[in-house]
Amino acid sequence: MDPIKTINNSEELEFAVFCVENVAARLGINAEDLYKAFTDKSDILNGYIVPEYEILHTQSKEYIVNDIIELMQQRGVTV
Repeated sequence: MDPIKTINNSEELEFAVFCVENVAARLGINAEDLYKAFTDKSDILNGYIVPEYEILHTQSKEYIVNDIIELMQQRGVTV
């Protein structure tokens, strides 16, 4: 499991918002509900998206969205 990491700068914040908005759009759900699932129901935001920012932000939008959805499925995170 990745270490818990908080957002430290505007680039990480923008990337976190990008991830939440694009995964929500792909799943056809409300971004606020997805954010809650990533923070309250799981550690996907601070335990995966933020710690893996350096690697993830270099990938395509499609790759990032698919990767996060796959992680949600593996961890049983539902919205």
